[in-house]
Amino acid sequence: MTEPDSNSSSCKVDILIFGGGIAGLWLLNRLHDKGFNVILLEAKAMGSGQSVASQGIIHGGLKYALSGSVSTASNAIASMPAHWRACLDGKGDIDLSRCNLLSEQYFMWSDGSLRSRLKTFLGSKSLRGKIKLLAEDQYPPFFADCTVPGSLYQLPDFVIDTGSLIASLSAPHKDRIFCVEPSDIEFLQDNGHGPDGVRIKKGGRIVDIKFQRSVFAAGEGNLGLMQKAGLDSPAMQVRPLNMVMLRKKHLPLLYLHCIGDSFSLSPVLTLTSHVCKNGDVVWYLGGEIAESGVARNRDQQIRAASELLNKLFPWLNLTDARWECLPINRAEGKAAGQHRPDAAFLQTESRIMVAWPTKFTLSPALAEEVLSALEIQAIVPKFCQPPELLYDMLPTPSLALSPWETLFDHA
Repeated sequence: MTEPDSNSSSCKVDILIFGGGIAGLWLLNRLHDKGFNVILLEAKAMGSGQSVASQGIIHGGLKYALSGSVSTASNAIASMPAHWRACLDGKGDIDLSRCNLLSEQYFMWSDGSLRSRLKTFLGSKSLRGKIKLLAEDQYPPFFADCTVPGSLYQLPDFVIDTGSLIASLSAPHKDRIFCVEPSDIEFLQDNGHGPDGVRIKKGGRIVDIKFQRSVFAAGEGNLGLMQKAGLDSPAMQVRPLNMVMLRKKHLPLLYLHCIGDSFSLSPVLTLTSHVCKNGDVVWYLGGEIAESGVARNRDQQIRAASELLNKLFPWLNLTDARWECLPINRAEGKAAGQHRPDAAFLQTESRIMVAWPTKFTLSPALAEEVLSALEIQAIVPKFCQPPELLYDMLPTPSLALSPWETLFDHA
């Protein structure tokens, strides 16, 4: 923490956002539309970290309800698909009409032994009409010739191209997005009343940015920001994953949860498909295989994923597939007595708002919580001068590349 320097240049903004992932970018768009003078600082590339590593599934909570309870988690997320659909149609609070969808449908494949239990669960009043059991003549080509007993369901979920989403959210505001190393940032202390600005030192220049509020939306990076700002709370928790990718020409495009033989009905595998720049297809594997995979090394995890796919889809030939793992951390606010928060997380400490969307799908809900908090705190647009001092001092961050475009280059 440092005191203001009378020799530095300065500018004033209403809101300073840290973190150029989907949560920070969504918030940037909403705040700008509400008339706030807002800028965003990103340490690396736009979307790097959790955002670009996301599978891009926009879901309405069924995956949580499958564990046996239509809980707060599933209720908190239930309205999100409709919210995203409106934006993708150009009719929502953000225009995402130029953003690409990977799949309009998402499916769920269940083991034949669980058919009766699934039928009872999915026929419940809360889920009736949302899930469609497909007849065999309605199966997509991948399942059309399979001989393995089971059931295929069509869900109301869909899959968005995260790279396209990051580009769509950042494109209108490139003059307000800057790349800066965390080591170049110090927080300014307002006479013991908490930070009211930051100092950026770069290339022999010093610029102080004073703000009404700052929002930390940097995922796992929030912890370092809180330490720099002198905050002791809120607490952050990290839940690791070991995602798996297999890359192969002519893989079918597949988007589905696979329910294993567990009584809990939780997805043993969550699969999305992504087309590389050279036309190869990558299957990106999450779900229980990624959660349990944190205890396995790369070779063990790839072996486990290969065995699981062979068990689920014995007709699939993967002999010439290339494999890689992607260890990532899901960062979120720590909820007392709970393993996972049910909803987006927001806590205000003095002039700092610390935020985690908890789930990719909940980024719009997090932005609404920030707007509500600003209203309660009587924070209104006050400054209108664009951050011209930063234009020739800080670069615009690039867009993060998808992991399947980078990891396999070194495989």
